[in-house]
Amino acid sequence: MTTMPKHSVSVAGVVVRQDGRVLVIRRDDNGHWEAPGGVLELDESFETGVKREVLEETGLKVEVERLTGVYKNLTRGIVALVYRCRPTGGEPHATDEAREIRWMTTEEVQSAMVPAFGVRVLDAFGEGVPSRAHDGVELLSS
Repeated sequence: MTTMPKHSVSVAGVVVRQDGRVLVIRRDDNGHWEAPGGVLELDESFETGVKREVLEETGLKVEVERLTGVYKNLTRGIVALVYRCRPTGGEPHATDEAREIRWMTTEEVQSAMVPAFGVRVLDAFGEGVPSRAHDGVELLSS
């Protein structure tokens, strides 16, 4: 019997302020700009995981508004569910996982992030819930 590969499930929060700027982190492990997020724990809901990850990585409390996209990293076998959120408390600051925190415009997101992660932020400003595949950097056509 062949062993089937396993997937990991992650969640991320696209935190949008009233002025339309988005909270992004520069990850400590790879130096890339991304929306805060990480692996979903076995005993938590998607929304609880998003709140926990954003708080752990930025110090910011959020309210989850809606699912904005589903993304699969075909190289690493990670399925990510991304949610649009709004800030509700706390002050964002650097952490062990996020060496830098910044509020960016969507234009800044497009120039600072690799396409596979920038599209997650941009999709949070659109309608619907797209599903996309990528290789960790570039989007792959369906």
